[in-house]
Amino acid sequence: MGIQINGQNDTIVATDGSMNITSNVTGNVTGNVTGNVTGNVTGNLTGDVSAGVITATSSIVVGDKFISSAGVGIGSTTTNVGVNTALGTLILNTTTNQLQAYGPEGWTSVKNLTQVGMVATGGVINDYESGGTVYRTHVFNSSGSFVVSTLSDVYPNSIDYLIVGGGGGSGGGGGGSFHGGGGAGAGGIQYKEGVDIVAGTYPVTVGAGGAAGPYLSRGEQGGTSTFNSVNATGGGYGGMHPGFAVGGPGASGGGTRVSTPGAGGPGSGASGHPGGIDVTSPPNANGWGNPGGASSSGGGGGGGGGGAYQAGANGTASLPGAGGKGGDGARYSIIGVTTYYAGGGGGSDGGPAQTGGVGGLGGGGASPIGPGPENEVGEDGQHATGGGGGAPSSYSSPNAMRGAKGGSGIVVVRYQIGTSQTGTAKATGGYISYASGKTIHQFASSGTFTITDSSLTSVDYLVVAGGAGGGTGGGGGGGAGGFRTGTGLPVNPSPGTYNVTVGAGGNGSPASGATASNGGDSVFSTITSSGGGFGGNGVNGPAPRAYNPGGSGGGAGMNLNVSTGGSGNAGGYTPVEGYAGGGSPASAGSGSGGGGGAAGVGVNGAGGDASGDGGPGATSTITGESVTYAGGGGGGSNIVGQHGDGGSGGGGAGATGPSVRGTDGTVSTGGGGGGGWYNGNTHGGAGGSGIVIISYPT
Repeated sequence: MGIQINGQNDTIVATDGSMNITSNVTGNVTGNVTGNVTGNVTGNLTGDVSAGVITATSSIVVGDKFISSAGVGIGSTTTNVGVNTALGTLILNTTTNQLQAYGPEGWTSVKNLTQVGMVATGGVINDYESGGTVYRTHVFNSSGSFVVSTLSDVYPNSIDYLIVGGGGGSGGGGGGSFHGGGGAGAGGIQYKEGVDIVAGTYPVTVGAGGAAGPYLSRGEQGGTSTFNSVNATGGGYGGMHPGFAVGGPGASGGGTRVSTPGAGGPGSGASGHPGGIDVTSPPNANGWGNPGGASSSGGGGGGGGGGAYQAGANGTASLPGAGGKGGDGARYSIIGVTTYYAGGGGGSDGGPAQTGGVGGLGGGGASPIGPGPENEVGEDGQHATGGGGGAPSSYSSPNAMRGAKGGSGIVVVRYQIGTSQTGTAKATGGYISYASGKTIHQFASSGTFTITDSSLTSVDYLVVAGGAGGGTGGGGGGGAGGFRTGTGLPVNPSPGTYNVTVGAGGNGSPASGATASNGGDSVFSTITSSGGGFGGNGVNGPAPRAYNPGGSGGGAGMNLNVSTGGSGNAGGYTPVEGYAGGGSPASAGSGSGGGGGAAGVGVNGAGGDASGDGGPGATSTITGESVTYAGGGGGGSNIVGQHGDGGSGGGGAGATGPSVRGTDGTVSTGGGGGGGWYNGNTHGGAGGSGIVIISYPT
C-alpha cells in the first residue's frame, strides 16, 4: 500500500491496498478507502468506502439530505419526479406536502404533513376553495354511507349538509281534450350549516323520483332522502283526470288537473311546506317546499307543481288556458357552484293553440307545447335535483298520455380541510373527483385526458358508447351502447395527451319513415366501445324494417315473424360489450323485442301484442358508487299496458299508448331508446349518450 501527500497537509490520496485513516483529514480524499475513516473529513470524499465504516461526529450531508444524531433529512422535490428513481426512495413532495415512497406503481403517498381536517369516505368526493377556505364535499347521487374515520385537531369537526327528496311523478290523462294534469311537486329540501359530528358511520338514503302514471292512473310521490336522521320527503304527484283532481301532498304539492269547460276549477293546488332560500335555520320535519298551482276556471290550464322556493303557478283561466309554470327551486353553493334544486313540474295546456307550463328552476320537467304526436309527453324531472315531472298535454289523442317521472334526490355533505386534494391529480381533463383512495376523471362529452405526472403509467377505465334509437310502428327497443371496463391499462407515453370520444345517442325512427340510427362509438386510448344497434320498425312502420347489431343489438319490430333481434357483441365476439336484442315470435299478434343490454339479452315479444323489456345494464363502482349503465330500450306495442320497460341502466320504455313516442334513453348511461307505438305516427325514443371514466390511485 502506498499513499501520496499532495502539498503540505492538503490532500491524502490512497494509491493501493487497504488503509485506516485515524487522524483528521482537512483536504480531499479522492481514492478508494476500504478501511475505516474515524476522524473528521472536512473536505470532499469522492471515492468509495466499500468495506469500512465512516464514523461522523456531527453529520453526513449530501445536498439537502443528511444523517445526524438528531435525525434523518430525506430532502424534497416537486410532483414531477420519478425518472430513474430507485425503488424504496423516500421524499417530501413540496407540491402536495406529502411524504411519498417510490415503488413499482410509482410514487405513493405515505403521509400528508399538512393538516387536512377530518378524514371521511363515501359518495363522490371533490375539493374546492371559496373565500380562502378549502372545502371537501361528498356528493351522494345514490344511497350509501358517509364514514368519518378521523377527526381534525385543527379545523372544526362540523359539517354542512343539503338533503333533497325525490320529485313527484305526474299522472296519465284520461282520454280526450281537457283531460291534462297538473305538474308534480318537487322534493323537499333540508339544509343546515355547522352541525357537530363524531367519528362513525352515517347511512345515506337518496330518494327515488316518483313513478310516472300510466293511462288513467296518477303518478307517485317521490321518495324520502335521509342523512343523520334528518328527512327530506318527496314531492307530491300531479293531479289528473279522472279523479285525483287536486295534486297529491308532499314536501311540495302537485298542481291541479285541467278543469272541464263549464265547471268550476278544483281549487288550489296541494299544500306544501313553505321555506326560504339560502338560509341555514332548520326547516320543519318534512323539508322546505310550497303548494302546487290551481286550475281556477272551466277549461283553464293545469297548475304547476310547487318548488322548494316558489309555489306552482296557476293555469290561465281563459278557455283554452295555458299550463302553469312549475315553482322554482332553491339555490345553494354547497358544491362550489351555485345550483338550483327542487323545481316543480309544469302543468298541462288547456287545449289546442296553448302551451304547457315550463318546469321550475332546479330540474322541474316541462309540459309539452300542445297537440300533435310528438308533443304530448311531459318531461321527466332531472336526475339528482329532486325536480317534479311535467304533465302530459291536455288536448291529445283520444287515448291518454302517460305522465312523467320525478327526478331523483341528492345528499351533499361538506366540511373544511387544510389542503385540497386537487394538487394530487396526475392528469387533467373531465370532471375530477376523489373516492376510495382514487382520483376519478369523468367525461360526459368528448375532450382530452392529459397526463402531467410521469409516475402515472396505468389507469382503470369504463368506456360506455351511445345507446341506439328505437323503431316506430310497434318498433323494437334500441340496443344499449357497448360497455367495456378494466384495470391496469398501460398509458404510454407518460406524460402525454389522449383524446377521449364520448358517443352520442342514436336517433329514434321518425314517424315519416326510415330507420333509427345506431349510437356513436366511445373511445379512450386503445379501448373502443361500439354504439348500440337500432331497433327495427314494426309491421305498421315504414320500410326498411331492419334491426341492427351493435354494442348491444336492437330489438325486432312487432309482428314481423322474426325469431331473433339484432346481435350484440357477446357470445363469440371479442371483446364482450353487450347482448342481443329480443325477437318477435313467428305468430300473428306478437309483440316487439326489447333492445339488448350490457348484462343480458333483450326480452322477446309474446302473444297478445306484449312487447319485451330491454336487457339489463351492467354495474360499475369506478366512481366510488355503484352505478348501472347501458340498459336496453323496451319495445313498443299496440295495446295499452303491453309495452316493454327499459332495462336497468338508463334504457327507455316503449311507447305506452297511441301517438306516444318511445322514451329516450338516459343521458350519460348509454341506454337504448324505447320503441314507438304501433300506429306508425310516433317516433322511437332516442338513445342516451355514453360516458368515459378514468381512475387511478390518488
